Amino acid sequence: MTSSTTRLTVAQALVRFLSAQYTERDGVRQRLIGATWGIFGHGNVAGIGQALVEYADDMPFHQGRNEQAMVHAAVGYARQSGRLSTHAVTTSIGPGATNLVTGAALATVNHLPVLLLPGDVFATRPADPVLQQLEVPYAGDVSVNDSLRPVSRYFDRITRPEALIPSALNAMRVLTDPVETGAVTLALPQDVQAEAYDWPEEFFAERTWVVRRPGADPAELAEAVRAIRSARRPLVIAGGGVHHSRAEEALAEFAEATGIPVASTQAGKGSLRHDHPQDVGGIGHTGTATANELARTADLVIGVGTRYTDFTTASGTLFTGEGVRFLNLNIAPFDGHKLAGLPLIADARSGLQELTAALDLHAYEVPASYVTEYTEDKERWEQRVDACYEADEPDVRPTQPQVLGALDALVDESDVIINAAGSLPGDLHKLWRARSRDQYHLEYGYSCMGYEIPAAIGVKLAAPERPVWALVGDGTYLMMPTEIVTAVQEGIAIKVLLIQNHGYASIGGLSESVGGERFGTAYRFPSDDGTYTGAPLPVDLAANAASLGMRVLRAKTVADLRTALAEARAADTPTCVYVETETADTVSGPPPAQAWWDVPVAETATRPSAVKARELYERHVSTRRRHL
Repeated sequence: MTSSTTRLTVAQALVRFLSAQYTERDGVRQRLIGATWGIFGHGNVAGIGQALVEYADDMPFHQGRNEQAMVHAAVGYARQSGRLSTHAVTTSIGPGATNLVTGAALATVNHLPVLLLPGDVFATRPADPVLQQLEVPYAGDVSVNDSLRPVSRYFDRITRPEALIPSALNAMRVLTDPVETGAVTLALPQDVQAEAYDWPEEFFAERTWVVRRPGADPAELAEAVRAIRSARRPLVIAGGGVHHSRAEEALAEFAEATGIPVASTQAGKGSLRHDHPQDVGGIGHTGTATANELARTADLVIGVGTRYTDFTTASGTLFTGEGVRFLNLNIAPFDGHKLAGLPLIADARSGLQELTAALDLHAYEVPASYVTEYTEDKERWEQRVDACYEADEPDVRPTQPQVLGALDALVDESDVIINAAGSLPGDLHKLWRARSRDQYHLEYGYSCMGYEIPAAIGVKLAAPERPVWALVGDGTYLMMPTEIVTAVQEGIAIKVLLIQNHGYASIGGLSESVGGERFGTAYRFPSDDGTYTGAPLPVDLAANAASLGMRVLRAKTVADLRTALAEARAADTPTCVYVETETADTVSGPPPAQAWWDVPVAETATRPSAVKARELYERHVSTRRRHL
């Protein structure tokens, strides 16, 4: 029997197809592509742009201001949606398409799904080159969109209408695969977008992509149980995979049943509430003293959904216990085999449930003395957090930890805190008290300045009932404040906490520690010696935010800040709280790094600061350990 067909353009067919895709996990079904973001130019206005008008009732649309920011918004939405729903992003050719690269890399590094639909040059080449086309003398089939290949988990260029059918299905497969997911790119030549074709009706039927939860191989599970039973000082490292799997409850049950303490990466923080008895805080270079001391003496490290980045392992210097072994519960075999660990390849929730059940048969618990040790250490660290948050003088300018303390005193488990770069990630990882599984939203896989504001918009679209805070420093704000206009336009009531410290505070401190003497890291006028050590720049970022349509509350003191934060939290319009902070040079700052991070130092130099930094560097490098 011949199937019926419908004549549509490629762009119309794609939009109609996307509107009929769904995901399902644990019996919950939701739309896969919740909306499309777009900035239009000659490469997509007549194709995807026209199709979005044609099917406006089926595909919601959001108008962006910067292509990279649109990807960040889609990623924020996807993360808040548990990777079960995401957004598409359409751009024109040329700079619109290449602006996607940073956002695509961020999505892929963090294993978060986003669908990219950049326009491309003519497939039929009636005029060559066209406006914004990069000519490649050695290859006629290359365009700037090929720059998206290394940062995409799936890439295709649709040069014929019928090629869309297998390509679109492959794109959905990758977006919904918990191992493979990341940025997916379908490059769309502008002439092909507008070309008509007779599409089989089956292409537009509703499809449900089931997101699987694979269990553990019995042999691997048995080996994992043996490793845990023989451990006296085991430590769990919870990574982002715990959140992606919605395995927080399973992790809590595992920790409570065994007494094993749980440290967390930036992506995994909040896997246990901050006040859970087994939660010992952040791990690695930006972690707590409690977690890092446990890591140094652990005999078994149980990684759950973590990639073991250099911040987590302190560049290979953290796990120094005699005979330490690794057990890696991960849905991705690539990560499950890291550090020569025992692999337990499974979904995080399924794997944890199977481990708990198997260990329960053996009544395994860590020694009581171990529980007492980490409980007392955790209490001491909490006292340090209290000291950092405390502000005895309400009429003075706050430090950055005191800013976080004021916010900590205000929020409840419904608030979401978003950050990505600068000095804030270190302070937050050490100090923030996460109250719910998704309150702590740190993008530290790519640590992309400019992520916070657009991501906050995406999170707010996914969870409109929750207070959503974008925490940004002045350096990050200047990278990408553009989507404030989008928030104002669509009435998306995000809260922006804008902290002014006159430069790149995090890199300034790093520069000083590696002999760079903070060169080029302050936002100040140049001095006679060529350094930027003059007066602070007369830049008014609060006025800038206001000029983009945002309501701005200025806070000069701790007392002002508390009032402004409460007012912003209650606001139903986009609101910014602006505060200038004292620096660690003048007042007590956060606790220093509790573990090392490898940033190579000049091997030869004449300046004393660099010579001293190199000596310290060589001492740290000598402690690095290869786990084979």
